Amino acid sequence: QVQLAESGGGSVQPGGSLRLSCAASGSIFGIKTMDWYRQAPGKERELVATITIGGSPNYADSVKGRFIISRDGAKNVVHLQMNSLKPEDTAVYYCHLNTYGATHWGKGTLVTVSS
Repeated sequence: QVQLAESGGGSVQPGGSLRLSCAASGSIFGIKTMDWYRQAPGKERELVATITIGGSPNYADSVKGRFIISRDGAKNVVHLQMNSLKPEDTAVYYCHLNTYGATHWGKGTLVTVSS
């Protein structure tokens, strides 16, 4: 059984920074990517950033230049450094583990950007 534990959410003013972390544990085989999604109130869940097993990142256009995804492969931990946060970044952020056999979701962590 695979578990994803997210941490680091909270409230911040516009222009501020937060760092999210997600630790994957359990029987994990064949990782393809580790990803961050988000879902704002009344909107569909969207992909924010992804990082491959080889460490190659990709970002949604809305966060390019502001967010950085990184991974500690030895520990199956993925981070999302979020800088220059905007009110429109307010959402529940979900960690996602994509393997060749299955996909797994975390429970989500709330990020609120407000003055």
